[in-house]
Amino acid sequence: MKALKTPILTALLAIVLAGLMATTTSVQAATPTAAEIEASVANALRAFRDEVDGADDYLSEAKGVLVIPDVRKVGFLVAAQWGTGALQVEGRTTDYYKMEAGSAGFQAGYQKTNQVFIFFTDDALEKFRSGDGWTVGAEAGLTLVEVGTGISADTLRNQGAVAAFAFGSEGLMGGWSAKGTRFSRIQPGR
Repeated sequence: MKALKTPILTALLAIVLAGLMATTTSVQAATPTAAEIEASVANALRAFRDEVDGADDYLSEAKGVLVIPDVRKVGFLVAAQWGTGALQVEGRTTDYYKMEAGSAGFQAGYQKTNQVFIFFTDDALEKFRSGDGWTVGAEAGLTLVEVGTGISADTLRNQGAVAAFAFGSEGLMGGWSAKGTRFSRIQPGR
């Protein structure tokens, strides 16, 4: 009986993984245009200001703001997360980025969120911008903020050089983690 379970479980995981890879590949293949990204970023920033206590203070203290709207996470034991957005410095877009992450463990469902990463120091922003890619977990100083906690910008800055917010969730998938998320600079589609 035990011998039967392992091949069945392995086959099931292979099917789920193949489905996730096909989904993320087809979504990522259609890179949005700069205008589409800009519109989504503007909507996400409006929602950030509406839904997150202290948002204007966080934004005014920021050296840079990375906005990844409509981040999608899909999973069943194995999960994939992806999105496309923009880095803004002094309120203007400087570069476009994609984010990707994968994880394994007890998880199932679908979720769509907006994510905002606020860089409080020039050093943290420069490390993000100068790298070939930036992976959360490899860089120290990231603070995940629960929406609704009302933490001051000063407190956040003292906790770490970068604060991350996830808000506007749709769907059902418990919790969120930025660990292992990789950001890479992209050229928008045409």
